[in-house]
Amino acid sequence: MKAYPLFKAAGAAFSISLLLGAAPALAAQSYPSRPITMIVPFGPGGSADVYARILGEQLQKKFGQSVVIENKPGAGAVIGTTQVARAQPDGYTLLVMSNTQTVNETLLKDKPYNLLKDFAPIAPINEASLVLVVNNDVKATSVQDLIALAKKAPGSLNYASSGVGTPYHIAGELFKTMTGTQAQHVPYKSSGQARTGVAAGEVSYMFDATATMKPLIQAGKVRALATTGKKRSPIFPDLPTLNEAGVDGYEANIWLGLIAPKGTPQEIIDTLNKAVSDIAADSAVKERWAQDGVTPMVMNPQAFADYIKEDVARLRKIALDAKMVSE
Repeated sequence: MKAYPLFKAAGAAFSISLLLGAAPALAAQSYPSRPITMIVPFGPGGSADVYARILGEQLQKKFGQSVVIENKPGAGAVIGTTQVARAQPDGYTLLVMSNTQTVNETLLKDKPYNLLKDFAPIAPINEASLVLVVNNDVKATSVQDLIALAKKAPGSLNYASSGVGTPYHIAGELFKTMTGTQAQHVPYKSSGQARTGVAAGEVSYMFDATATMKPLIQAGKVRALATTGKKRSPIFPDLPTLNEAGVDGYEANIWLGLIAPKGTPQEIIDTLNKAVSDIAADSAVKERWAQDGVTPMVMNPQAFADYIKEDVARLRKIALDAKMVSE
């Protein structure tokens, strides 16, 4: 009989363990039950900001919960990325990332997180080629003209980006490496400021996302020379690719994705993956993005994790070849 209280206590403990084990599943089933915050670690006006807001609107409709977009730029996207790495892994604080984060794994060795260890990949969002533009005072109407100018007076040209490690910076360094030219990198605090800088003649040229540079090109504020994808951009069909323009094998892009802090329940990751994938596959969304030359990306969480890992390795090679870092 003395064993009965012990049995009863053990049974109670077993019941509690069952309840605790069920808690993540129950939380996932009711997810989301309150507003979600999506951190954009870049300034307003760039591709990540633009498409985070579009994605947020669609998720809000799908979930019936508010989705708050917070811009947390600074330190090459490290400030906003660190905030999410340290957030509760409950699915209510998410990070909109780009290939800035994948190249930062090589460029920024002392950052307070590891992209491959401290985050749970959810889903990619979209990708787009970039466009190479020059300010109207630069005497170049083609890529070969720009290369010739750079080689005639090494170091006389400069180029803008929205910060060290951004896709625009990497595109500029790759261009220099593959053409054997020199140009000074001028990092701005945001892509919006960088675009203003090239249009105002503060810098010679810039690589930017096709969607965000499109208005300046159409307004004649800058001159477009080429795009950076494997194929011509659907919104600039008359522009050659860098490869067609004589820079053999050149390719650069910007892609966006959604990730969460490590430890976020798999049920929540799967719920978000399905929602983002459904949005990316929606015909109205695809049509809207196509007008900007943007292609939706759809992968399951594991495939996206593999994609991130491969991109880290690919960009590491580019950074080493460009001597942005040493081994």
